[in-house]
Amino acid sequence: MQPDAFVLEQAPGYLIRRAHQISVAVFAEHTVCFDATPMQFAVLSVLSDAPGVDQITLAQRAAFDAATIGSVVGRLITKGWVHRQPAERDRRRKLLWLTPEGEQALAGIAALMPDVQARVLGGLDAAERQQLRALLAKLVAHHGSAPPD
Repeated sequence: MQPDAFVLEQAPGYLIRRAHQISVAVFAEHTVCFDATPMQFAVLSVLSDAPGVDQITLAQRAAFDAATIGSVVGRLITKGWVHRQPAERDRRRKLLWLTPEGEQALAGIAALMPDVQARVLGGLDAAERQQLRALLAKLVAHHGSAPPD
Protein backbone atom coordinates (compact mmCIF):
# COMPACT_ATOMS: atom_id res chain seq x y z
CA MET A 1 0.00 0.00 0.00
CA GLN A 2 1.37 3.39 -0.99
CA PRO A 3 1.39 6.17 1.66
CA ASP A 4 -0.82 9.19 1.09
CA ALA A 5 0.74 11.81 -1.13
CA PHE A 6 1.89 15.01 0.55
CA VAL A 7 -0.56 17.84 -0.07
CA LEU A 8 0.89 21.22 0.85
CA GLU A 9 -2.48 22.87 1.41
CA GLN A 10 -3.32 20.24 4.05
CA ALA A 11 0.00 20.35 5.92
CA PRO A 12 -0.31 21.71 9.49
CA GLY A 13 2.69 24.03 9.11
CA TYR A 14 1.28 25.51 5.91
CA LEU A 15 -2.15 26.00 7.47
CA ILE A 16 -0.70 27.58 10.62
CA ARG A 17 1.40 29.97 8.51
CA ARG A 18 -1.61 30.94 6.38
CA ALA A 19 -3.76 31.45 9.48
CA HIS A 20 -1.02 33.67 10.92
CA GLN A 21 -0.86 35.69 7.69
CA ILE A 22 -4.62 36.16 7.78
CA SER A 23 -4.55 37.16 11.45
CA VAL A 24 -1.79 39.73 10.90
CA ALA A 25 -3.54 41.18 7.84
CA VAL A 26 -6.87 41.55 9.67
CA PHE A 27 -5.09 43.09 12.67
CA ALA A 28 -3.38 45.61 10.35
CA GLU A 29 -6.65 46.53 8.63
CA HIS A 30 -8.43 47.21 11.90
CA THR A 31 -5.56 49.02 13.65
CA VAL A 32 -4.20 51.09 10.75
CA CYS A 33 -4.83 54.33 12.66
CA PHE A 34 -2.40 53.17 15.38
CA ASP A 35 0.36 52.02 13.01
CA ALA A 36 1.05 49.10 15.35
CA THR A 37 1.92 45.46 14.83
CA PRO A 38 0.61 42.42 16.69
CA MET A 39 4.05 42.11 18.31
CA GLN A 40 3.88 45.71 19.54
CA PHE A 41 0.39 45.08 20.89
CA ALA A 42 1.67 42.01 22.74
CA VAL A 43 4.48 44.05 24.32
CA LEU A 44 2.08 46.81 25.36
CA SER A 45 -0.23 44.19 26.88
CA VAL A 46 2.57 42.57 28.89
CA LEU A 47 3.81 45.97 30.11
CA SER A 48 0.30 46.88 31.19
CA ASP A 49 0.15 43.73 33.29
CA ALA A 50 3.75 44.00 34.57
CA PRO A 51 4.92 47.64 34.73
CA GLY A 52 8.63 48.03 35.39
CA VAL A 53 9.50 44.59 34.05
CA ASP A 54 12.98 44.12 32.60
CA GLN A 55 13.47 43.48 28.90
CA ILE A 56 14.50 39.82 29.34
CA THR A 57 11.39 39.01 31.37
CA LEU A 58 9.28 40.91 28.85
CA ALA A 59 10.70 38.76 26.05
CA GLN A 60 9.85 35.59 27.99
CA ARG A 61 6.31 36.68 28.81
CA ALA A 62 5.61 37.78 25.24
CA ALA A 63 7.32 34.65 23.82
CA PHE A 64 9.80 36.63 21.72
CA ASP A 65 13.51 36.09 21.30
CA ALA A 66 15.91 38.64 22.82
CA ALA A 67 16.93 40.19 19.49
CA THR A 68 13.32 40.71 18.40
CA ILE A 69 12.19 42.22 21.68
CA GLY A 70 14.95 44.83 21.54
CA SER A 71 13.87 46.13 18.15
CA VAL A 72 10.17 46.07 19.08
CA VAL A 73 10.85 47.98 22.32
CA GLY A 74 13.03 50.45 20.40
CA ARG A 75 10.18 51.22 17.99
CA LEU A 76 7.74 51.64 20.88
CA ILE A 77 10.13 54.05 22.61
CA THR A 78 10.43 56.03 19.36
CA LYS A 79 6.61 56.24 19.19
CA GLY A 80 6.57 57.53 22.76
CA TRP A 81 4.54 54.56 24.00
CA VAL A 82 7.20 53.00 26.24
CA HIS A 83 9.70 54.46 28.71
CA ARG A 84 12.94 52.58 29.47
CA GLN A 85 15.37 53.25 32.29
CA PRO A 86 18.21 51.34 33.93
CA ALA A 87 17.51 49.51 37.19
CA GLU A 88 18.97 51.22 40.26
CA ARG A 89 20.91 48.20 41.53
CA ASP A 90 22.05 46.87 38.15
CA ARG A 91 22.34 49.57 35.50
CA ARG A 92 22.65 46.89 32.79
CA ARG A 93 19.05 45.79 33.42
CA LYS A 94 16.60 47.91 31.48
CA LEU A 95 13.18 48.38 33.06
CA LEU A 96 10.14 49.27 30.97
CA TRP A 97 6.86 51.08 31.53
CA LEU A 98 4.00 52.27 29.38
CA THR A 99 3.77 56.01 28.94
CA PRO A 100 0.34 57.67 29.12
CA GLU A 101 0.37 57.66 25.29
CA GLY A 102 1.19 53.95 25.36
CA GLU A 103 -1.70 53.30 27.72
CA GLN A 104 -4.03 55.18 25.37
CA ALA A 105 -2.75 53.26 22.35
CA LEU A 106 -3.16 49.95 24.17
CA ALA A 107 -6.72 50.81 25.19
CA GLY A 108 -7.58 51.86 21.63
CA ILE A 109 -6.11 48.73 20.06
CA ALA A 110 -7.62 46.44 22.71
CA ALA A 111 -11.06 47.91 21.99
CA LEU A 112 -10.70 46.72 18.39
CA MET A 113 -9.71 43.15 19.28
CA PRO A 114 -13.23 41.67 19.50
CA ASP A 115 -13.84 42.73 15.88
CA VAL A 116 -10.40 41.47 14.81
CA GLN A 117 -10.94 38.09 16.46
CA ALA A 118 -14.47 37.79 15.09
CA ARG A 119 -13.19 38.42 11.57
CA VAL A 120 -10.22 36.07 11.88
CA LEU A 121 -12.48 33.30 13.18
CA GLY A 122 -15.40 34.28 10.96
CA GLY A 123 -15.71 30.95 9.18
CA LEU A 124 -16.19 29.03 12.42
CA ASP A 125 -19.21 28.61 14.67
CA ALA A 126 -18.94 29.21 18.42
CA ALA A 127 -18.07 25.60 19.26
CA GLU A 128 -15.42 25.47 16.53
CA ARG A 129 -13.88 28.74 17.75
CA GLN A 130 -13.61 27.34 21.26
CA GLN A 131 -12.20 24.06 19.95
CA LEU A 132 -9.60 25.86 17.80
CA ARG A 133 -8.45 27.98 20.74
CA ALA A 134 -8.19 24.90 22.95
CA LEU A 135 -6.24 22.93 20.35
CA LEU A 136 -3.85 25.82 19.64
CA ALA A 137 -3.29 26.33 23.38
CA LYS A 138 -2.57 22.61 23.75
CA LEU A 139 -0.13 22.67 20.82
CA VAL A 140 1.71 25.70 22.23
CA ALA A 141 1.82 24.21 25.73
CA HIS A 142 3.23 20.95 24.36
CA HIS A 143 6.12 22.82 22.77
CA GLY A 144 6.83 24.89 25.86
CA SER A 145 6.71 28.61 26.43
CA ALA A 146 10.26 29.48 25.40
CA PRO A 147 10.56 31.17 22.00
CA PRO A 148 12.93 29.64 19.45
CA ASP A 149 16.45 31.05 19.32
